[in-house]
Amino acid sequence: MKAKWIGYGLGAALGVFLVWPSNIDAVSYEPPMDKGFTGDFSFNDDLHGAEVLSLQDGHGPEDVAVDAEGRIYGGLHDGRVIRLSSDGKNQETFATIEGGRPLGLHFDNAGNLIVADAWKGLLSFSPSGEMTVLSTEHSGRPFEFADDLDIASDGKIYFSDASDKYNQPDYRLDLLEARGHGRLLSYDPATGETSLLLDGLYFANGIALSKNEDFVLVNETGRYRITRYWLKGEKAGTSDIFIDNLPGFPDGVSANRNGIFWLAIPSPRNPAMDSAHPTPWLKGLISKLPTFMQPSAIKQGTVIGLNERGEVVRTLHDRDGDKVFMITSAEQVGDQLYLGSLEAPQIVRFKLR
Repeated sequence: MKAKWIGYGLGAALGVFLVWPSNIDAVSYEPPMDKGFTGDFSFNDDLHGAEVLSLQDGHGPEDVAVDAEGRIYGGLHDGRVIRLSSDGKNQETFATIEGGRPLGLHFDNAGNLIVADAWKGLLSFSPSGEMTVLSTEHSGRPFEFADDLDIASDGKIYFSDASDKYNQPDYRLDLLEARGHGRLLSYDPATGETSLLLDGLYFANGIALSKNEDFVLVNETGRYRITRYWLKGEKAGTSDIFIDNLPGFPDGVSANRNGIFWLAIPSPRNPAMDSAHPTPWLKGLISKLPTFMQPSAIKQGTVIGLNERGEVVRTLHDRDGDKVFMITSAEQVGDQLYLGSLEAPQIVRFKLR
């Protein structure tokens, strides 16, 4: 009798689960065939030689920036922006964003730290840590997920709003829905004007300017590709695909301003998500599952070097994520590459040869 009532209970729970409204309005998407980490993307063990700077408190320095004195900055889950000495031994809180989640970080020419915060928008911090809000919306459409940025030589800030529907804790829902809620924008400090460059992007993520600042890249995490938006020349105001069908989810991208882009891959593509994408009702069911039951990142550490033609020129891997994992940013300073992570309690430094 007890087993019978348990069965009734489970049946009722399943019925409620099936009829309960979906958390997303999913559409069908046919992902390109995943070729995996083969050919130019083939595995190596280069990141096993990286230096790990463990955080004394907190986790998730999603992006990393280094100031003129060699001090290292990272934004954490709890809203703090921390500052480490160049050897990582001395760590302090540089600023705290109440109710925020700092993601993209970049210094401007005046030494201000510009931050893309998932909840608070585009922010600026003076060298003393005083915060100024630069932009929170465009034409009455608020940023729901300010993500990454890069700064041009004229001071103009190019940044992404990953999704205007879902915020950072619900990023999986945006990827599952596959409707393209992301934007590429620019902010001009001289005028205070925010401009929309591209709309309808599939989870707009990492941002990087080319050496001559004639184009800017924006990662579309939900399409395994990088889009290029032309800023100068006969193609100005148009966009095209810089590289497509990546073997993982592209997150942060940065430029060393000498012709090389560093692309962070926090996870390989997830076969379960690729299989579900063509079937909207199945994705709707997945969206109702607890987060721990939804398709998630696969532990791995990967950074890809690309030239300005979109060709792979270098790969750095920790294939099992034993030392370096869920890399969400890669910033080159001199001959050092600094790696951030959305989840790890560390900042990683790798010396380029």
